[in-house]
Amino acid sequence: MNEKFFDLKKEKQDRMINAALKYFGENGYKRASTDDMVREAGISKGLLFHYFGSKSGLYFFICDYSVRYLMLELTRVVSIKETDYFEVIKQIEYGKMQIMRTYPYLTGFLDKVVTEKEEEAVEVVKELKTKYEDYMETILIRIREKGYKQGIDSEKLHNIVDFTLRGIYDEFLKQGCENPDIFYGTLVEYVDMIKKMTEK
Repeated sequence: MNEKFFDLKKEKQDRMINAALKYFGENGYKRASTDDMVREAGISKGLLFHYFGSKSGLYFFICDYSVRYLMLELTRVVSIKETDYFEVIKQIEYGKMQIMRTYPYLTGFLDKVVTEKEEEAVEVVKELKTKYEDYMETILIRIREKGYKQGIDSEKLHNIVDFTLRGIYDEFLKQGCENPDIFYGTLVEYVDMIKKMTEK
């Protein structure tokens, strides 16, 4: 990547980053169009490739940037002292909500990276994907068995919470990524409801 990308005005950087996050996140690596990205960002295709070299170079940069940004934000908001599973989930989602103020498509993009099957893309971000998954696991593993009734399958419970939050996130995107605070409030309502159903 051309390091001069970071010499651009922040507003232009963010337009380019958000356009890539949106189309890679919505369509996956193979179907994502750089033509759509440059049109959304309001730049020339030549400029995009000047900074990133290729589609795979752009994909690597966006993944690296997203993982770093998410980890930084979650490190700031997730308390290592909190032991209740549902409270940690809310802290994670609060961090994501803060990210969405600037990069509304970032978390959706990372979800897509985890399930990406295109060989070229998988190879390009293999280490970053592992880094992201390992980081998220370190947050959750210490509280997976805490905060709810004995006998509840922790993996299935986490899947229920995950599927619920993804559904709310998808609805947020459909509504144009407006009102992240209302979005977060909805998430909290659902998490609290699930907690009440499962708490000790």
